[in-house]
Amino acid sequence: MTDMFVWKKLGKVFDPRDFPGRPWMENFAQAPATLIRDDHVRVYFSTRPMGDALGQFKSYTSWLDLDRADLTKVIRVADNPVLSLGETGTFDEFGTYPFSVLETEQGILGFYGGWTRCESVPFDVAIGAALSIDGGATFEKLGPGPIIGRSPDEPFVMSGPKIRRFNDKYYLFYIAGTKWVIDGGRPEPIYRIRMAYSDDGVNWYKHHLHLIDTVVEVDEAQASPDVHYHNGRYHMFFCYRFSTGYRSHARGYRIGYAHSDDLITWYRDDARAGLLPSAAGWDSEMVSYPHVFSVDGHTYIAYLGNGVGREGFGIARLEARP
Repeated sequence: MTDMFVWKKLGKVFDPRDFPGRPWMENFAQAPATLIRDDHVRVYFSTRPMGDALGQFKSYTSWLDLDRADLTKVIRVADNPVLSLGETGTFDEFGTYPFSVLETEQGILGFYGGWTRCESVPFDVAIGAALSIDGGATFEKLGPGPIIGRSPDEPFVMSGPKIRRFNDKYYLFYIAGTKWVIDGGRPEPIYRIRMAYSDDGVNWYKHHLHLIDTVVEVDEAQASPDVHYHNGRYHMFFCYRFSTGYRSHARGYRIGYAHSDDLITWYRDDARAGLLPSAAGWDSEMVSYPHVFSVDGHTYIAYLGNGVGREGFGIARLEARP
């Protein structure tokens, strides 16, 4: 037994620039999330076309399939996004990012962050839901509005949903905005990890409390809460950053870790996370947006590198755990 999780990096496995001919997928492969199939592992990710004349971007969610016998091998990439963007004025008019799925008796249930543009700040986000009945190739929204939106104690930036099921109950781990700070004239969002639960995956009840304490500063931003159960304990990998200047190595995203016995009280211990930026290369500045999954007796973590996934995502395999 070691004091930390020990990961062997397998390298960057997908870069959208290697798959041209999809104008909606020019760069970024953000927030990877998996669906395990018989002979492949489907990875959902969010991507962007080139910006418009005003430098504004949209975000789409799509998928690729990795060879189950060799998770560094891409065997197919979807020809279209899995979801259409919303109509004028809806919460997801300009983007769907990130995306998380769970197989149910009704089909593949997916949750996503729906983006809209704002005047005083660049964007706002709420959480939407969709269902696939074709094995996860395409999804239909449950409705034009969000399934989890603002509330008095969660006034903006409801995003980062990760859907899980434990003990016959659905849990949605997500982030909720706490404030915007101005850095060099640019608004930057601060958000914390929260949770909601449901008996049916449609009607949700918020826990209404932050799950993870801050460490690097009071206004630390946290994202991508990914929870799995192992050996009688819940384990959460997530990412965190400074409130400002985080597009750099020194203050950029890092991957954190916490554990819990009841999904309510979490004990943070980032030193155990075990996945740090490399000395050089695609993930040398930052590591972020972790997603932990297991297949064929091995546990893996998919994650983003420099530029928060601008050049794609990579995978590491778990070699030892504390």
